[in-house]
This record gives sequence, structure tokens and C-alpha cells, in this order.
Amino acid sequence: MRTSKAAVLTAYRQPLEIREYPLNEDLAPGEALARVEMAGICGTDVHLWKGELPIPVPVILGHESAGRIEKLGAGLDKDWTGQPLAVGDRGVWASSIVCGECYYCRIKRTPTRCLRRKAYGISYCCEEAPHLRGGYSEWILLRAGSSIFRLPDSVSFEAIVGAGCALNTALHGIERIGIDRGDTVVVQGAGPVGLAALAVAIASGAGKTVVVGGPEHRLRMALEFGADAVVSLDDYPDPVARRAAVLREVGEHGADVVLECVGHPAAVPEGLELPRDGGKYLVLGQYANAGNVEFNPHVITRKQLTVMGSWAFAARHVWGAIEFLAHSERWRRLFEQQVTHRFRLDQAEEALSTVRRLEAGKAVILP
Repeated sequence: MRTSKAAVLTAYRQPLEIREYPLNEDLAPGEALARVEMAGICGTDVHLWKGELPIPVPVILGHESAGRIEKLGAGLDKDWTGQPLAVGDRGVWASSIVCGECYYCRIKRTPTRCLRRKAYGISYCCEEAPHLRGGYSEWILLRAGSSIFRLPDSVSFEAIVGAGCALNTALHGIERIGIDRGDTVVVQGAGPVGLAALAVAIASGAGKTVVVGGPEHRLRMALEFGADAVVSLDDYPDPVARRAAVLREVGEHGADVVLECVGHPAAVPEGLELPRDGGKYLVLGQYANAGNVEFNPHVITRKQLTVMGSWAFAARHVWGAIEFLAHSERWRRLFEQQVTHRFRLDQAEEALSTVRRLEAGKAVILP
């Protein structure tokens, strides 16, 4: 039996270890075996490493991965869109599988809150067979029912992983909150989720966009993506001064829509002050439980704000991201440029540390 090397989180806040697992090639109906060509390091992986979500350990991290189909189980011959799927195809897969039968899947049509939802790189203990359920690995075994998408020739691995789950997440969030043509939009955060939200806001017809964040290399990327202005945390370390700087850009009344894409709880009470009266605020970046924060609910009432949360994404948003990239050479190029750091599998700990230090645009592992 062949084996697969993988980078494993054995305990919270401990270095990743390289381990080797048996590669089960006797596929059940509907399963797929893929060779991982590229795996993204997501900010959520840092939160998982810190222990800010309850996950089983040891675990092979990596919920942003793409590669080539090596084997297909019986009955699996089409991708999620109904297009033919064959051995050798380049593909990407939704990170989670939902049951389709529970209260949220069937009655409320909110599959991201599926009661039995499980995600690659998050939900599977790798000591349990079939082991290979994460992207920081040479191979990944995709469960029956996985949403697999054949990548069009125009969409490179760099583009789809450079966009990562951030683009899927942004598409879901902005679908929920809504951006009208001509809206003034403020994006809190200049990391991958912030840049993806910026891209979707621009494509949705935003009239003016302002990005608040740092470090400087990320703000430069925000300007390349098309932000009309940026407000640097380094230039305005005080939240009151930062708010004043944002209002100088969007006007004294505030923004129509504010998108929180930071992941730090303190960003939320600060962000609630940025929309105009009657404006909208989306909490998009708080995927992990990074702690509590105080805020005054009177702000929401006084400003008559619409405040909404958005959790993860569904398979249709992965397809939406592929279409977003396939139909725009500009967006493909910009998301490809997001990939600034490439690492071998045995450098996975260095890759994760690089993201923890905010040194990368997008760091990827090439198993």
C-alpha cells in the first residue's frame, strides 16, 4: 500500500509535524482520490492552531486545496455542475459537506448551518481511517457527496487558491447583506477576506470603496485591487482618529455598507460607528471564537442599522467564485498575485508561522 505524507496539528499552539498515513485506493462509490497540487494557508488555520474553535486533534489542516483527480469511485462521473469529471482533471472541492436532511438544510434552506456539517482540514481526526481529510497533504480522499468542480483551463491553481475560501465567503456574505449600485462601502481588514470582499463589492457596483487595515503591503494590494482609498492602522492607531479618517473619505454621514473582515473582536464595535444612519453592517470575519468584546447596543438602535452575520459558504458560492475568476482576466491576475509565499510540505510549520506574522499576501503549500 502506498502512503501519503501530511502536515499534522497534534496539539493547539504546537508546531506542525510531518506524519505518514496509508493511502487507501480502494474507493467506495462516490468517493474521489485527488493529488493535492496546492493548499492555501487560511487565517482560520491560525485560529484553529490557537485553539479558538473546538476541533479534533491530531488533524491534517487545510480547507483550501486544489489538485488533480487520481481516482473516481463508482458512480462519480460528473462534477457539481453536471460537467463530465475524469481522472486527470484539474479540480477544486468545497471544504464542507452538509447532510441535506436536517432542520437547517431542508426546512430553513441554510446549509451553512447544517447540524451535521463537516469540513476538510477541520472536522476529521487524522488518526482515524481513512486519515487523509485535509489539504496539507500529498493526497486527499474526498467523501461521497463532496462538491467537486472541474476547473476551466483559464483558472490556474494560483488564482483559485489565491482567492481561497475568502472569495467564497465574501460572495456569501455580500449576497446576504446586499450592495446597491453606487453604494459607498468600507471594508475593515486588508487580508485575504478583506481583499475578496473588496473585489466582490467593486463587481457589485459600489460607487466608492475604502479599506481600513494593514500592514502596508496589504494596503498596497488593496489599491491594486481597486480601492479608492485606504486608511492605515499604522497612521491612525487610535480608533477615534481612524473613524475620523474614514469619514473624511466617505462623507460625514458614513458609509452605506461596512464589511467587517478582520477576525479580531475589537473591530466590531469600532465598525458599528462607520455606517450612515440606516446603513448596513456585515460581520464576516469572526469565524473563530476569539473572545468577547463590549459594545453599546444603543448605537444600533440610534443609527437604525441593519446588522447581519454570515457563516462560511455553500457549494454554489464555490461555483460562483470559479465563474468570477473565469470571466475576468483582471481578477484572475490579481488573485494570482496574492500568492506571495510558496512552501514545500515539510515547511508547513514555517508557512503557518508566516501567516501568523501577517507577512504573506497568500502563503501556499505545494505538496
